[in-house]
Amino acid sequence: MNFIDLVRTANHNLLRNKTRTFLTILAIFIGSFTIILNTAINAGVNDFIDRQVESIGGDGYIEISPKALYDQMLNMTSGEVQEYEEDAKSIETSYLDDETLKKLESVDGVESLNAYQNLSTDYITSGYTDKKYKITLNLLPDDTIHVDMVAGRQVEANSDSYEIMLTEDYAEKLGFENNDAAVNKKVQLIIPVTLTCMTTEKRQDCQKTITATVTGVAADGVMSMGAGVRVNLALYNHLVDLQYDGLPESQKVAYMATGHIDPTKLDSIRKAFEEEGFTIITIDDEVGMIRTFFDAILIVFNIFGIIALLAAAIGIVNTLFMSVQERTREIGLMKAMGMSSSKIFASFSLEAILLGFWGSIFGIAVSVLIGSIANRIASETFLASFPTFSLTKFEPATMISITLIIMLIAFIAGTLPARRASKKDPIDALRYE
Repeated sequence: MNFIDLVRTANHNLLRNKTRTFLTILAIFIGSFTIILNTAINAGVNDFIDRQVESIGGDGYIEISPKALYDQMLNMTSGEVQEYEEDAKSIETSYLDDETLKKLESVDGVESLNAYQNLSTDYITSGYTDKKYKITLNLLPDDTIHVDMVAGRQVEANSDSYEIMLTEDYAEKLGFENNDAAVNKKVQLIIPVTLTCMTTEKRQDCQKTITATVTGVAADGVMSMGAGVRVNLALYNHLVDLQYDGLPESQKVAYMATGHIDPTKLDSIRKAFEEEGFTIITIDDEVGMIRTFFDAILIVFNIFGIIALLAAAIGIVNTLFMSVQERTREIGLMKAMGMSSSKIFASFSLEAILLGFWGSIFGIAVSVLIGSIANRIASETFLASFPTFSLTKFEPATMISITLIIMLIAFIAGTLPARRASKKDPIDALRYE
């Protein structure tokens, strides 16, 4: 009897008692379904977070700013898009001078720092609305940063054109029909010219308007780091030149910096920066708690899945012991006809493995079906604000690995009954009533 015959016979034997086999497979199905669906959710969450990390700059990326300024910027960027008020006060800023930057760059573990001059934007508007909205602009420093987009493309960091990419909230507020309709349209940025504003009573007398092309609309994310509207280097430099036109070089100072550090030296770097009065924001600061939250929930559900699999393993032992008991005379006959103990052991072991295989296959099929439905419902309801967030992500390699592990557990569970069957004396087995 070759391997194919053993598999065919094992499947046939499982169908002898359909109810018992069904209940055993059902127990395996519950455990495999729970674990596979949890793994898919974990993969979906981590995939979304990883793309968020990539859009920021990757591991080791940091942002540095004076603590007071950081707190003020958080207040400005949190919540809904706000309309601009003519008599609103400008945000108070503090600065990073060259001496301080050199001192921070000399801290052990700091690989690079890039300082950016303070850029104050009054508001943004477009030809599709008469409303004006407050805005904070963020530079996309280079093309190695990949932003998750829902329409169009991200700005080209080194393009000579004045490019800007909006968030979904701004695309809606600026009067565009939808995200796609905003692509390649023009918006107007209004900025104060610093030197003129120092001597002018009316703020609008010292404002300049710059037109930029919308290249795309960025997807909403779960991290505030690097959030907001992004512009390319050409537009950023143009805005800075206009705003600082007429000021002496000594007053053209930076308000924040970005850079890369050695993550293993983060604690000592953070401490050194705090002593100088600056805040460091890392990617882990943004995603650490999010990952921990989801991991804790999924671990709890996986525990239920493991408990179900243990119960299923006991069911396999019971199913095969009863099968051995019922087929005692058959085992004796097979031995009397020359079937070896090893093949009898293999036959019963294959039954156990097939119980695990069919249970995990049904678990995969149902989890994929429910996961797809859940994705559709989530994208239309509580995840509507994150259009690129797929709640579940089924990875073939992971599903194959889980199936093999479940089959291994089933094999181990079936070892004792299979061994008992292989050890039976053929004469005593044939006499069994």
